[in-house]
Amino acid sequence: MTQFGVCLIPTDLGDSPVKLARAVEERDLDMLFFAEGSHVPVKHTQNSYSSSDAVKPFARMYDSITALGACAAVTTRIKLGTGVCLLTERDPIITAKSIASLDRISNGRVIFGIAGGFIREAIENHGSSFKHRWAVVRERALAIRTLWNNDPAEFHGEYVDFDPVWSLPKPIQAGGPPMYIGSNSAKVPARVAAYADGWMPIYDRYAGDPIADLKIACTEAERDFNELGLYLFGAPREERIIEDFTLRGAQGFVFFMPPETKDVMVELDNIASFAERMRAAPLPSRSA
Repeated sequence: MTQFGVCLIPTDLGDSPVKLARAVEERDLDMLFFAEGSHVPVKHTQNSYSSSDAVKPFARMYDSITALGACAAVTTRIKLGTGVCLLTERDPIITAKSIASLDRISNGRVIFGIAGGFIREAIENHGSSFKHRWAVVRERALAIRTLWNNDPAEFHGEYVDFDPVWSLPKPIQAGGPPMYIGSNSAKVPARVAAYADGWMPIYDRYAGDPIADLKIACTEAERDFNELGLYLFGAPREERIIEDFTLRGAQGFVFFMPPETKDVMVELDNIASFAERMRAAPLPSRSA
């Protein structure tokens, strides 16, 4: 069944993560994602994401994994996702432990969204190379998966290197929570097909057709597209677009809630009403 959720930027200026999680579950939505930002350097390189609205809240966010842990304690049904966890800014051994703990606390409801980040100086403050951030993401993702699935576990790479270790508890979900890459460059489909379980492209930021491009990447990597997932982030509230993506293989749609939203609960009501209409509407045939 098609799933519908929201991605929020929880800060100390708005409703608490616990209140937000309860509200999402009460409205019969399926997923709650929290964005992530550890800090914002006062002086940082500008790019397409660097408007004040996009960057300033990153300095005020709750830690996403901690906040989702609190959400897990007050919900029973909704999936809880990082949207996204910046692996360039996190130690892989600690992150593996944190996400495994969250998966157990939530009884297997975690979606592990990952990416590299876009603020050069923030990434470099964590000791990672901005130029090589996706190589760092790949190795840390593989190392985390190794820690979840091996006992003891060891990993030897250019950016992650450790001899055999014990790392428990393991996640509840077999193999660990699904890893979804959240990024929008033309190189992402190949990355997803190479080492991830799914993709979370942003609707108006990816230049191509994410489903068609992911299918091509899967063919080249000899992976089955049907074994991967695709959640469309920043989904528009347009029935035609939701229907098209659903027919072509998208599993879910995640609506953004900007931090400046004046009445979050009213907006959640609107999103829930749209999701209910989409669930009730029969899908047109592919030939329609």
